[in-house]
Amino acid sequence: MNGNNHKIYVVIPAFNEGGAILKVLKEIKDAGHGNIILVDDGSHDDTFAKAAGLEDIIALRHFINRGKGAAVKTGIEAAKMMGADIVVTLDADGQHDPKDIAKMIKLIQDGYDVALGTRLKDPKGMPKYKILANHLGNFFTWLIYGLWVTDSQSGFRAYSKKALDLIDTKTDRYEYDSEIIREIYRNGLKHIETPVKVRYTEYSMNKKNKMDLKNGIKTLIKMTLSI
Repeated sequence: MNGNNHKIYVVIPAFNEGGAILKVLKEIKDAGHGNIILVDDGSHDDTFAKAAGLEDIIALRHFINRGKGAAVKTGIEAAKMMGADIVVTLDADGQHDPKDIAKMIKLIQDGYDVALGTRLKDPKGMPKYKILANHLGNFFTWLIYGLWVTDSQSGFRAYSKKALDLIDTKTDRYEYDSEIIREIYRNGLKHIETPVKVRYTEYSMNKKNKMDLKNGIKTLIKMTLSI
């Protein structure tokens, strides 16, 4: 779906997502989106093998686990090398609905530099403890970086070429999502939030590498040190 002659890439960071990745990739393709880049972040399972076995998927790999942010950055750099005008990022566990990709692309085509998918404007199906954790993340992101958004931890985002060229992040793990907010503010990028559907499944809720209190504290410390 490359309307308005824009070259569009979808970037997916993945770590031990062998149980979901084929379904996620199929859903993205069924929604009309090609140019998919999957970055396996040192998985111990068959995530990379499954993605690499598909002819129409660009599968890249970190041989060690470097973090979600590092995987996103690898995918974005690859997309830029291939001439991307728009990049959309989303998670690999099936939490996001690929049907929402089209409206995020449209917002970039309409002149926004960054479109931020937000789960908090309609948190239906989102566990209450996750809602609370996200509100805390939003508060500290605003406190540290100076820009208020309703879902600072969302990995479902779209970027224009201008944003891709200007955003300069230093962190590699969960704090990356909040650091993007700093870069939007620092560079005066035109941004918009748009509600996205969230699909929490038993699979995604039981992931060992998901954000928890311990990771949240580590993320906050790293955000503070990055000022």
